[in-house]
Amino acid sequence: MTVYIDPPAWPGHGRLWSHLVSDVSYAELHHFAAGLGVPRRAFERDHYDIPAHRYADAVRAGAIEVSSREVVRLLHGAGLRRRKGAGRTGRQM
Repeated sequence: MTVYIDPPAWPGHGRLWSHLVSDVSYAELHHFAAGLGVPRRAFERDHYDIPAHRYADAVRAGAIEVSSREVVRLLHGAGLRRRKGAGRTGRQM
């Protein structure tokens, strides 16, 4: 299982966030996130939003640190990228 995380650089709700993604499947991503105790509501289209204070936890659990550009490249390469407005089906997977 390989999942990836970008640096916490995305502002929202008074804190910074990272994106946690898989380059294999959403099932793999959900499994990894559940192991970290990340609630399913943190899944948005094609990634989990991870607050900065949980970044090190994700890395310790095995997430590979990559740039934000690399996150997008990995999602596109795996055919898992979902842009805003592409529907909300990702939340149900």
